Amino acid sequence: MKKATKKEIEIIKEAFIEKYSDAVTELQYRNDFELLIAIILSAQCTDKRVNIITPALFEKYPTPYHLADASLEEVKELLKACSFFNNKAKNIIKMAQSVVTLHDGEIPHDTKQLIKLAGVGNKTANVFMIETEGANVMAVDTHVFRVSHRLGLSDGKTVEQTEAHLVKKLKGDLHIFHQAMVLFGRYICKAVSPDCDNCLFPHVCKSKSGFKPQ
Repeated sequence: MKKATKKEIEIIKEAFIEKYSDAVTELQYRNDFELLIAIILSAQCTDKRVNIITPALFEKYPTPYHLADASLEEVKELLKACSFFNNKAKNIIKMAQSVVTLHDGEIPHDTKQLIKLAGVGNKTANVFMIETEGANVMAVDTHVFRVSHRLGLSDGKTVEQTEAHLVKKLKGDLHIFHQAMVLFGRYICKAVSPDCDNCLFPHVCKSKSGFKPQ
């Protein structure tokens, strides 16, 4: 697949900034604790489903202190509609315990500290920092991976390679481009039946000719 030229990269950046500069996550939360849990649960699960699951969870365990003392079985029951709920239940309890013992109940706003928490990898930490701090970092989920490859921004085989390509080519405003590619991939540049008629840059897309006509 062809790589985007410098001119095409500028077209992509301008279009994303114009349309998505004020975009934020679709996960519903009221504080840092709820946001981090929602991001952890969203791994290989839709934001829509996470938003259905979390109200009951947050009502029962409103703070890290409550969740740190939670029954694993009770948390599993609340998460059972979520993918990989067994591991996620264990992780969010361990995360809460670490936040209580190491951070006085406050979620750290530091990537290195975040990734030390159970269930928090680089992508989760970056999403948290993007949402809370507008950090100039890139988080690559399935939508970002797909969009970046279709637009010729990356040919990386892994998430890590793709993240490195995007950071190098987009440079600034990465928090905007992350949110932009998530929403663009979720609603327009979909995995199946992409809505090419509403594409922001059909003249830039490297994959349109490969899509089957609907």
